[in-house]
Amino acid sequence: MTALEAPVEIGGVTVPNRLYRAPVLECAGTGDEAAVDALVDELEPTTESGVGLVFQGASVVTETGGFAAPNMTRMHDPEFVARLERLTDAVHAHEGKIFVQLAHGGLRSLSLWHGEYRERYPDRRQLAVSRPPRALRLLDRAGILSLKPHVLSTEEVYDLAEKFGRSAGYAVDAGYDGIHLSAANMGIIQQFLSPYYNRRDDEFGDGVRFLEVVHDAVRDHAGDVPLLTKVPVETDSPPFVRRRISRLSGLDTAQRLDRIGYDALVPVEVSVFWDMSIIRGAFPDRAWAAADLQSAYETAFGGPVRARAVELLNRLQARQFDRDPGWNADFCRRVRRRVDVPVLLEGGLRARADCDRYLGDDGDPPAADMVGMARPFYAEPRLGARLLEGHDALCASCNNCTVPQVAGEPGRCRTPSVVRAQARLAEKDAYERDTGAGSGSESEQ
Repeated sequence: MTALEAPVEIGGVTVPNRLYRAPVLECAGTGDEAAVDALVDELEPTTESGVGLVFQGASVVTETGGFAAPNMTRMHDPEFVARLERLTDAVHAHEGKIFVQLAHGGLRSLSLWHGEYRERYPDRRQLAVSRPPRALRLLDRAGILSLKPHVLSTEEVYDLAEKFGRSAGYAVDAGYDGIHLSAANMGIIQQFLSPYYNRRDDEFGDGVRFLEVVHDAVRDHAGDVPLLTKVPVETDSPPFVRRRISRLSGLDTAQRLDRIGYDALVPVEVSVFWDMSIIRGAFPDRAWAAADLQSAYETAFGGPVRARAVELLNRLQARQFDRDPGWNADFCRRVRRRVDVPVLLEGGLRARADCDRYLGDDGDPPAADMVGMARPFYAEPRLGARLLEGHDALCASCNNCTVPQVAGEPGRCRTPSVVRAQARLAEKDAYERDTGAGSGSESEQ
């Protein structure tokens, strides 16, 4: 048995192997059976293929606001969340585990940047940790963003933490095996942790304090369910950003979260902004050029000029960020040396050999206890069967799956060569599980 195939325990829950589907936007919608259907259709094939742990992507804990992209899922309504038992049952039927990632966009919410949303809800404000940074204020004055911050009082911060706890309780009642907090990608938890955003003068001026209160709220509502969180460092921020989460600060945060009682950590290197540091890879030229999406882009970004400006910025950023597989591995390894809980690695992994390497099969000290992929599952929902047999993902990191999501499109592969390769593999039954543990690292690319 390789390290990838070995079970691992997170907070008392045994995951059957060390491969996970990382949180990624499903754009499934919320509140009705169609949303449940969409989540089952997306996540059941992955766990059926042998992936040990699947994460339902960022799901918002408040009744209004908080969406960072259209058609996200909300977890605030116990009646709707109870219907998601159909999803958790489907995962458990294949002996997999499912955690839900709880989130809130804070300043990154739709009311900041989405043109149609701003027109529909002109009075919506973004929850803010402190007065927004100067860069965002300048973009607001230039008319590029619509900045309407509501700075949370101390009481409101406690109330927000309670919403995370209540949503966690609803999820556990519906059969979810664990809770994951979205503490990166410019969401509100990263904003609490970041000195770029957090200049509070109350107890929450220490951003880890917010994660401590959320931890306590989750324990109150969901008991001893496994609880993990991302641990961001803002090393990929633009040079003009002077106040940021350093690696040293990130390591300190990880150690404190271990002491508070978090059951696993996901260290990530990010920016203070929502930019290409999140996804990296090639400029998604096919997605930007798609004729059927031009109107949707213009609607989302507030007109053709703004849409072209975002496209240009996307093109420039695509050249900036390192695309090495496992780009968070160095930070993960440093965290793993200092904590006693499992560390999860994600970010650009595509090859089985890299998964084995970071889990320590090649003799190196392991960087992580689990390895995850996200976008590759858009191209191959049943990718787990091939990875566990020793093959590589088809995903070319072209990002043509991601840009359409700003218009509410579901994540799917839009690169013809990859789609054709996936179809050929499916015809050869390459996605049928073979529990006889094949070996080798042949690439299908």
